[in-house]
Amino acid sequence: MDILTGVLDAWQAAVNAHEPERVADVFTEDAIFQGLHPYSVGRSGVAAYYDSQPPGMTADYRIVETRRLAEDVILGYASVNFAFTDRPTLSVHLSVVIRRAGDRWLIAHYQVSRL
Repeated sequence: MDILTGVLDAWQAAVNAHEPERVADVFTEDAIFQGLHPYSVGRSGVAAYYDSQPPGMTADYRIVETRRLAEDVILGYASVNFAFTDRPTLSVHLSVVIRRAGDRWLIAHYQVSRL
């Protein structure tokens, strides 16, 4: 769970700082990304998605379940609250698959669903 926490902490810090390119850096080059809009593949889609989010949006997550699928692959399931400055908090479920890429762990698959 420490590995997953490290990856999600990096994602959260970049989201909360509204730094889309830094968010995208937490993903693999070929990541499948499904936010609440049509999906994309790759870091540029992740960056564009987070660039379109309003300034001041923050993410707060709690890991619910985690499974090590292989030595270099971890599945994570989390509850995430996205807070905004001008509207109510949005609560979602987040499933991620992270994998080791060299000496880093990165998000290879990201799937959000509403509660």
